[in-house]
Amino acid sequence: MTNPTPEQFAAAAKSNLETVFSLTNSAFAGVEKVIELNLNVAKANLADTAAKTKEMLSVKDMQELMAFSTAQFQPSAEKAVAYSRHLYDIATSTSTEFTKAAESQITEANKKFVALVDAATKNAPAGSETAVAMVKSAVAAANSAYDSLTKATKQAVEMAEANITAATNAAVKTAATTTPRSKK
Repeated sequence: MTNPTPEQFAAAAKSNLETVFSLTNSAFAGVEKVIELNLNVAKANLADTAAKTKEMLSVKDMQELMAFSTAQFQPSAEKAVAYSRHLYDIATSTSTEFTKAAESQITEANKKFVALVDAATKNAPAGSETAVAMVKSAVAAANSAYDSLTKATKQAVEMAEANITAATNAAVKTAATTTPRSKK
């Protein structure tokens, strides 16, 4: 079995640094998107508040004021849902980038480990075939377990996304049906 060379350490360190910088850039991109979203929402809310305040000041009686207040519910709910969806999309895309990087690192580490095991087994003393077979079997079982876990996690995330979408759509429908009832 050969010892790692300084070049191998340097290559590994370089690869790890590239990954760290890539993930840092992804994190900053996600933060920038959230800041941009919040600034756009703040600007839109300011403009909307100014317009709605002017409308409210032109109300002549209590019945008109009640109708005006009721009419504000659905657009506000829809804006809140849209904001939540956008924020969720940003978080999901950033998380996806981190997951891809982690999967890539794990795949690369696994390849290196398998190569190390193969190299070690070539130099194994006679009579150690059973131990070598057990190590290879353990590596295969660990890879299989990791693949199963990854698939189950992806399915759970897809199911959660579907549930969030369904809940969001239900909230929008509820807001849409509540507004006309309250006007009556």
